[in-house]
Amino acid sequence: MAEQVRAAVRPGAELCIIVPTFNERDNVAELIGRLKSCLENFSWEVMFVDDDSPDGTADVVRELAAADSRIRCLKRIGRRGLSSACVEGMLATTAPYLAVIDADLQHDEKLLPQMLDTLKQGDVEIVVGSRYAPGGDIGDWNASRARMSRLAVRLSRLVVPRELTDPMSGFFMMRRSVLDASVRKLSAIGFKILADLFASHRPPLRFSELAYTFRARHAGESKLDSVSVWDYVMLLLDKMVGRWIPVRFLGFSIVGAAGVAVHFAVLTLILQGLHRSFTTGQAVATFCAMTFNYTVNNVLTYRDMRLRGVHWLRGWASFVLACSIGGFANLGVASTIYGLGRGWVSAAIAGILVGAVWNYAVTMMTTWGRPRK
Repeated sequence: MAEQVRAAVRPGAELCIIVPTFNERDNVAELIGRLKSCLENFSWEVMFVDDDSPDGTADVVRELAAADSRIRCLKRIGRRGLSSACVEGMLATTAPYLAVIDADLQHDEKLLPQMLDTLKQGDVEIVVGSRYAPGGDIGDWNASRARMSRLAVRLSRLVVPRELTDPMSGFFMMRRSVLDASVRKLSAIGFKILADLFASHRPPLRFSELAYTFRARHAGESKLDSVSVWDYVMLLLDKMVGRWIPVRFLGFSIVGAAGVAVHFAVLTLILQGLHRSFTTGQAVATFCAMTFNYTVNNVLTYRDMRLRGVHWLRGWASFVLACSIGGFANLGVASTIYGLGRGWVSAAIAGILVGAVWNYAVTMMTTWGRPRK
């Protein structure tokens, strides 16, 4: 009996391929088939980390997993984001080698064996599939997307080595030791986990790149949108100054600065276009700016805690109330400092800072931090 039990025990997989998914049900079976074909001589498993896809992606994965123990499904509820999904998937496996690949079949899975061999035989810690290394190609991207990608690569130089040709790649393989050394420093913001890893790991990562041609999406729709751009900017800011200033506060402040522009635009319209009184214009402009700030922060800064329906209305009310109190705090501090003879510039800046910190701290607790019933 003991011999039968020992015979039934199999060692864990050597390689785990992490696949973050959202509405990718039509790509799952095809990707698994391709992985089986190119990894038939290796010990592997594939971890689909699904962000509660409404199209039933997780159901498809579970159905296939019932017939193949190498297929695993980790379903997340109430959380979104490629980077955080990758981190959770990596932490949920015991494999010593970890790969990340998209579910849309745009990455060349046939490179996986070469990536694994490179890690085993060489001195590198991470192997990156690169579209920009000699021999690589971005495929059939239009000019706009190509320009945006090149700009993102240039911006990434603020936090990653210049020698890395494709820091925006979502296709790579690394040793588990890389995760262990950097996981507590990762921002896990947005969709560029590779740049996050390079910026978080100390000492600098030893890496190699393998060129490949980016393919067209197999099925479904791209998730790249304006919110992805915002997340990328927040990631860069977090890597540069996050140790001193919370990146969510930076996002809140950027939205607030945009709200100032909205305020003056509305005020100008009411004063010069509608010829109303300043008091009326100031009141309406303040109301519009607060509503703008709340709406944009709800979509961007607090997207992971986004309010909808009746919760949106309650959140708006608490946001307006908190920011109104913050306005009085701004005025009080500024007036006090100005009365001490510090000058109007210093007084104004102090008032703005106090108001901004108040608004951020209070709305974080009362608007987005309240439990939803």
